[in-house]
This record gives sequence, structure tokens and C-alpha cells, in this order.
Amino acid sequence: MELQNKKFQRHKNAILMAMFGTTVEPALKSLLLIQRETQKRFPATPVHISFTSNIIRKIWQKRALDPACLRQYQDIPAEIIHIRGPLAAMADLQEAGYNTLVVQPTFIDAGEEFHDLINYVKALDGIETIKKKHKPFQRMVMGRPALGSCGPRHHYARDIETAARRLSADAALARQERAALVYMGHGNNYFPSGGSYLEFAEQMRQLYPDVLTIIGCVEGFPSLRDVTAQLQRANIHRVLLKPFMITAGIHTIEDMAGDEPGSWKSTLTAAGCTVTTVRKGLGEDVGFARIFAEHAADAALDAGIELK
Repeated sequence: MELQNKKFQRHKNAILMAMFGTTVEPALKSLLLIQRETQKRFPATPVHISFTSNIIRKIWQKRALDPACLRQYQDIPAEIIHIRGPLAAMADLQEAGYNTLVVQPTFIDAGEEFHDLINYVKALDGIETIKKKHKPFQRMVMGRPALGSCGPRHHYARDIETAARRLSADAALARQERAALVYMGHGNNYFPSGGSYLEFAEQMRQLYPDVLTIIGCVEGFPSLRDVTAQLQRANIHRVLLKPFMITAGIHTIEDMAGDEPGSWKSTLTAAGCTVTTVRKGLGEDVGFARIFAEHAADAALDAGIELK
């Protein structure tokens, strides 16, 4: 019996997808597609999801207590309705007997939330107990974001190139529209996400030289002002505007495509551009969604964890 228990612990693996999350029901299809593609890659390994945003989780928690909301969202998986944060989801998996965990973020780049999450994973993986069987997790590892992260094993430039190749359809649509391709990323004010974003935009321009690709951020550098200046310098007056985000949530609906004067669409229109918006998150593209399954596979392989 002792040997059987050890064997059971050694092989009980799970994947936890750490997603920022969304409160917009149609935008959930990006997140659910990522989960499905990862599950398809590892059919014998459970793939669970969690939301890192406290605000988004609280909104879903409130909805879960409202019978009217439950009726409205009856087609949404219970895992979303009762969504957990990464730490709570890890605890649930540990309680269920999973002691080897691959945490795969669905972030674009290695920014604030990525660094917070990797510190959680390192802390839990580093817990030691007197008896090994009481260690919460035998092994915990974390995968890379879409545009990669620092380190010698998986060069971030290759991840950026992969992401750019997976988005060839965006360049094709911009070419069809005879427009510049402008992405709106989230960005942040704490880490230089502009570096990876700008390298991604340059990679797009190299792969698709007949399409001018420009990227800006809601927060941090480069800003909408920088995007507008680039368009004016290039004498571009037609724009295909799309979110450089996993989901087409509130930022897409309001900040990017809204009719308010401060939205990206309104600002670019006021600057003399004809703007076509694409309200579609990156996670809705199957090829892009598979990036996260591939990065989870890399993390498991690097750690000697067998995912089936």
C-alpha cells in the first residue's frame, strides 16, 4: 500500500492556466479555446483555469450569488462562474491529491503579473517539510508568456517570431484593407513591456514588409500618441485596429473601439485616419492559442515532468 501511494503521488500531474480573466461573456471564448487546445495536447492531464485579476473574480463571485445572473450565464462553465485565483486553485489541486503542477500563464509578456505569479510558484515549490510526503507539491514549474521571458534555454526572440508567424492572418487582412496594422496592447507602468512589444512589431514588419505594423499600449510605452506620430510620419491614412490582448474585453469595447472622444478609434479618426476595428482577441486564433500549450509542454519537459 505504501508503494502504491508513492507511485500515485509521483504521477498525479495537472496543468493550471493562469489567465488575467474577463467579465465580458463573448470574450470568454478566447480563454476557453486556450484551455481546450491545451487539453487536446494533453488529453490525460486535467487542465484547470484561474483568473489573476482580483476585480474580475469579485464580479464573477457576485454573479454567482445572483439567481438571475446564473440563469443568464447558464451556458458558461461552472469553473468560470466560480472562478478561483491562482493560489486558491493551487490549493484545490493539492487538496485533490495533485502534487506535480505545471502553471502556464496566458499573458502576452513577462510583466508585473508574470513576475508575481512566478514568485508564487517558486515559493510553493521551495517549501520543505520533515517528511517528503507532507511537502505540498513534489514539483511546481511555470511556463513562458506568449512573447517569451529571459533565460538561456528558450530564447525570447524565437517566441516573438513564433507569435508573429501565427498572426499572419492579421497582416493579410490589413493588406486586403490597404491599411496599416495597429495593435493596442495593455502594457504597464512597472515593467518595460514596450521592449518586447516593439520587437514583435519589428518582427511583423520583417515577415510582412508590405504591411506597416505598429503597436501601442493602454498603459506605459509606447502610447497612443506614439502610434499616431508613427502613422503621420509614414503618411498613413487607413488603419486596421485590433487588440493585442488575449481577450476582446472591456479595453477592446471601450478603450479601443468605443465612440467616446478618448478612444483609440476616435483619436485616430480625428487625426485623419479611416479606421476599421477588429474586435477579436488573440486567443480566438487557434494557432496563437496553441502557443500556451506548447510553452506548458516545454516547461514540463525541462523539469522532467511527463504530461500525457
